[in-house]
Amino acid sequence: METTQRQTYLDWLRILSILGVLFFHSAMPFVAEDGWHIKNHETSNLMMESNHFLHLFRMPLLFFISGTVSYYMMQRRSTLSFIGLRFRRLFIPLLVGMFIIVPPQIYMERLANGYKGSFLDFYPSTFSFQPYPKGNFSWHHLWFIAYLFIYDLIFAPLFAWMISPKSNAFKQKLAVLAEGKWVYLLMLPGILWFTFTSWDLPETNDLIHDGSYFVYWLLFLLAGFICILQPKLIDSLERNRRFALTIGFLSLMIWEVMRWNGIEPLHPHWPFQNIAFSYAFTALRPMIAWGWVLALVGYGKHYFNRSHKVLNYLNQAVYPFYILHQTVIVLVVYYIVQTQNESILSKYIYTVGITFFVTVLTYHLLVRPYALTRFLFGMKPKEKLTKVSGTAVSELNHEPVLSA
Repeated sequence: METTQRQTYLDWLRILSILGVLFFHSAMPFVAEDGWHIKNHETSNLMMESNHFLHLFRMPLLFFISGTVSYYMMQRRSTLSFIGLRFRRLFIPLLVGMFIIVPPQIYMERLANGYKGSFLDFYPSTFSFQPYPKGNFSWHHLWFIAYLFIYDLIFAPLFAWMISPKSNAFKQKLAVLAEGKWVYLLMLPGILWFTFTSWDLPETNDLIHDGSYFVYWLLFLLAGFICILQPKLIDSLERNRRFALTIGFLSLMIWEVMRWNGIEPLHPHWPFQNIAFSYAFTALRPMIAWGWVLALVGYGKHYFNRSHKVLNYLNQAVYPFYILHQTVIVLVVYYIVQTQNESILSKYIYTVGITFFVTVLTYHLLVRPYALTRFLFGMKPKEKLTKVSGTAVSELNHEPVLSA
């Protein structure tokens, strides 16, 4: 049986993921070691640790959920129609972001590094198309949208085949993975790929030099599509959720204990000379990611698969919120880091609070009400939302409101 009804737990998980991105990016000016666009004079190693933990699974979870969204968007659509929809929902907002949303971030960073000109003086340099950081042209945090668009563009024919009756035999074979704990074999390609490629190809988010992570993120998206394609796999994730959490928890504990004691490759205390041990250590990271992602999906289905009157509003808001939030953070943090006699914690709390306040009101007052801004931010036109049983849904009630 195919999944055609809205799975509200996926909506809640997406909303929580974007909220996690807010906390993650708000912390970046204050974390030790990791570079960012604007940094506070004093930084925190403990905030760095919490951000490292979030980074292990926040984007994998978003890509997994995006795979399920692609499945729903393929319903009753041809391959070309799906590509056209993704062009409107992803590529248009990406262009808007690169030419309108991201330039203020780069400008504030240049100011922090000594630039003296006005934004009007700075903005024309965007059209030199020289890539950041040497130049002023970038997609910054919107790399996620760019990658997602490329994935859907490449795999649209495969997705169309997978949801068609032609793939019934394939879907039946997938059902075998739902028995016992075989569903967790979906983890293996990602773990192996990351383990053997991430050292030579570190994360860049620039697409061109991001060979390891480009495939790594893709495997989460494909896993999401496959799991929602064969509902028995999702049922298995729900049934075995504690097993997945155990994998994620134990892998995390081993990884952290080793790191905190300096037992990691390239560290002077690393006692192993055999390269196999370095690969084994590296494998812990994707094991943590897959364990937590599949656990969150399982627990989400068990506890969050229920609707609420606020869900439709949040579902529409979360995508524009993602596009806007980092620009607000950079604008706010430029001034916050200049304040004296304030603790890192107070600066962080204020950054989170004011970013949430400004971003939500910007969406509610300037994006949500108008047809043009809804289009530029990848939202559905208002007239395509109808009301059924007191809850606003799309024309096809199985299609998620959020585009990404």
